[in-house]
Amino acid sequence: MNKPLHPDQLRSLTPLNALSSRQLQELRKQLIPQPLLAGELLFGPDSAPTSSYFLLAGALALQHDDGEEWRLHAGTMESLHALSAGSRVRRIRALDDCSLLVIDSGELDRLLAWRQSYQDLLLELAMAGELTDWLEEALENPLFAKVPPENIRRMLGELESIELPAGYELLREGEGGDCCYFLKSGRAEVISGVGSDRQVVAELEVGACFGEEALLSERPRNASVTLLEDGSVLRLSRQAFLALLKAPVVAEIDYAAATDLIDAGAQWLDVRLLEEYQHGHATMALNMPLHLLRLKARLLDGSRTYLCYCDSGKRSSNAVFLLAQLGFTVHALKGGLDALTAGQRQTLLSEQGSGYVARSGGRIERSD
Repeated sequence: MNKPLHPDQLRSLTPLNALSSRQLQELRKQLIPQPLLAGELLFGPDSAPTSSYFLLAGALALQHDDGEEWRLHAGTMESLHALSAGSRVRRIRALDDCSLLVIDSGELDRLLAWRQSYQDLLLELAMAGELTDWLEEALENPLFAKVPPENIRRMLGELESIELPAGYELLREGEGGDCCYFLKSGRAEVISGVGSDRQVVAELEVGACFGEEALLSERPRNASVTLLEDGSVLRLSRQAFLALLKAPVVAEIDYAAATDLIDAGAQWLDVRLLEEYQHGHATMALNMPLHLLRLKARLLDGSRTYLCYCDSGKRSSNAVFLLAQLGFTVHALKGGLDALTAGQRQTLLSEQGSGYVARSGGRIERSD
């Protein structure tokens, strides 16, 4: 099986070279070279402009609107730029066996817009004399993938800077959560368990955001965090976190739009309790209760769109935020099941029983 190209191999390809390493990781499945045999058509005049192509090897014949044809060879300056249908090029065919990258244009544009918007924000802050090293690292977190820069500006005004000594315990497992933190300087360790079961599970570096999971799930802290050296943290209250981060990233759609996405291959996620799910659930819906969602998310298919639902919409909104933080494309059913008509609810919750389970690799199986 072909492997995705390494980021170093993409540095010359425009505009892929404008993306961060984390963003390229989002495109990982699309960074595998695809063959195009001699004589085959890459696209014609009726092709939709949904993909961007990068020529890695071989040669292509490009025909313009005026009928003029010219050749593009891999390794030339011209080949370092993306090709796409819908531009002044009407038709492209392979002159010999070729190798290309095929990237979804919409996804590429989204990532570029996000990257460029935050670069503007960082430049603005730097010119104002702000130290932005921690923020630049923090913005690489998928937590911010769909948060508009203006919300980040507002968030910065809500942060409380605190200087702390080495050994200070910021979070304690089992306690309630009323805030989250960003590590502005220093290092910290994440510890799970108590007594003889106590173990270090991760080390946090500058830019890390921690403590947000308890705010989303409304459950006690699931780990402790202690500073390894003198450092500085930025505290964000629960209210500010939910207001400034949660709302912008929760994509809601109505029932009609949801059914269209299901028909196009999306997957329902029922984030209610197992008992509620068994009483009635959507066809092929996976049951992933909110409090287990982060644990089970590793079983989901990163290339698939997911639609979350619950009764009122509150749990599904939290689920969407958690999954978006992990890089998934996900939407919440607006208003939840309570917003549906009786007929819509009956149609949606058409199955009863144990339903379906997710397996590794995004496979779905019928439960016993």
